[in-house]
Amino acid sequence: MKKLVSIFLVALLTFTLSACNNSEQSSGSAGKKSKDHYVFGYTSMTQNNPFFQVLEKSIREKVEANGDKLITTNPAMNVELQINQIEDLISQGIDAIFLNPVDWEGIRPALVMLEEANIPIINYDTEVKDFKYVTAFVGSDNKNAGRVDGEDLVKRFPNGGKIVVLDSPTMNSVNDRIAGFMEAIKGKNFDIVAQQDAKGDLQTALGITEDILQAHSDIVAIMGGNDPTALGALAAVKAANKTNIVIYGVDGSPDAKAAIKEDGPLVGTGAQSPISIGQQSADVAYKVLKGEKFEKRTPVETFLINKDNVDKYGTDEWQ
Repeated sequence: MKKLVSIFLVALLTFTLSACNNSEQSSGSAGKKSKDHYVFGYTSMTQNNPFFQVLEKSIREKVEANGDKLITTNPAMNVELQINQIEDLISQGIDAIFLNPVDWEGIRPALVMLEEANIPIINYDTEVKDFKYVTAFVGSDNKNAGRVDGEDLVKRFPNGGKIVVLDSPTMNSVNDRIAGFMEAIKGKNFDIVAQQDAKGDLQTALGITEDILQAHSDIVAIMGGNDPTALGALAAVKAANKTNIVIYGVDGSPDAKAAIKEDGPLVGTGAQSPISIGQQSADVAYKVLKGEKFEKRTPVETFLINKDNVDKYGTDEWQ
């Protein structure tokens, strides 16, 4: 009888210990999803661009409203610095990261480090090339943003003409915009006399455009991969007094909208909303961390802003 009781007690103790262990594992897993407070990392290709300043503010407002913390870095268009900064964010124990790459291919080492650290990646605005590392993507329909510029150009110049394209091959968002623009003008008698990398930068675009204008006096339009590029081209066109050239950008920035309202060479921008991108990125991040269902890709609407509708969106703030 004593032997049977002993066997029973041993079995009961084993079951109890097993149950405790299982309970601790379940609690630990659930606890990670239901932390009281989260720490997020944020990195963009550059915080010197007003677009990313507004986007970061949009994320920060949501994060801090929940009592959480956002650590912001600024690699200033240096991919090596961005990788180092991400490594530092990992060491600070971030729970997730909002990531926009300086170089959509060159960022790969950081993606590998984040995966090894089991940190979710909310890739926003510009996709990374190694998309398998990404938890979720939130960004504008960039192809459409370029397409609406191209469609407007075709309406203005139905017979075509010589044009310039200022792109930025390391930025996949710009690649998509230029692809959409090219699709819109295909077969419409436009001759691209120059296509150069303006690096998404106003000063770079200004210098490149000055050189192009000296070599080509008869161009009818310049397509910029973003608004800073378009504004750089605008400065060069104004300095050269080339009033018959039209310029397009992509972003819908306050400065671009103000230039459009002036009824000068800058006639259109494929508009996006950094506010919406930021808000939706934050929403997705919380769903990921809390184990809720989320969309792998969240597209954000893009549309043309020109003289006809610029007053609707205003020139003081982003839409």
